[in-house]
Amino acid sequence: MMKNTMPNIDFESLNDIDAECLHKPIASEHKPKILLLYGSLRERSFSRLAVEEATRILDYLGAETRTFDPSGLPLPDDADDQHPKVQELRKLAEWSEGMVWCSPERHGAMTSVMKAQIDWIPLAFQGVRPTQGKTLALLQVSGGSQSFNAVNQMRILGRWMRMVTIPNQSSIPKAWMEFDDNNRMKPSSLYDRVVDVMEELVKFTLLTRDRSDYLVDRYSERKESAEKFRLRIDQRSI
Repeated sequence: MMKNTMPNIDFESLNDIDAECLHKPIASEHKPKILLLYGSLRERSFSRLAVEEATRILDYLGAETRTFDPSGLPLPDDADDQHPKVQELRKLAEWSEGMVWCSPERHGAMTSVMKAQIDWIPLAFQGVRPTQGKTLALLQVSGGSQSFNAVNQMRILGRWMRMVTIPNQSSIPKAWMEFDDNNRMKPSSLYDRVVDVMEELVKFTLLTRDRSDYLVDRYSERKESAEKFRLRIDQRSI
């Protein structure tokens, strides 16, 4: 028989859900800021072409877009974080309110080029979490039949980076058949799916960007901060 039904919670750290914060009107009026990353350095990179197509759609939907060129980015741990390409990537990540990751599938996985970019973005740096609470859309291109290995892997990474990864995603099979001689994606149901994903990304970004700090506010972290504060006060009183 249970003698104590009260949960083992530090109630000082467990604030009530702030309905006013959740329901407040959208304050920001600037365009949604979206960073796009692609995962191939080939001269005719289909992940880059897919990102370029996504950029056109996002621009049409009213977003402000920037694309990072991974050429010249060193492997993680092969240079320090002051490398110019690393600094460029991190500043773009901090600038963004949402991201698009697009990788080819290679050996059943995302490419090393894609993974290196993600690995260079820190989960936390000097008290700032550059990806936490930001939206994320996932695309992949394949040389053969349709697969979802790369997007599934990136979805795991997006969760690890504490991002709001949108439900929709796109996988483009036989990508070499889906782009014309002008490097534009041909009209098809696959193109329509890319439009769906970009539209959903913009919607999620607009819905969450002014509330992201509150949405990712965690009881466990508030409790830890409160404990550190209490320890500092105790030390001063000694």
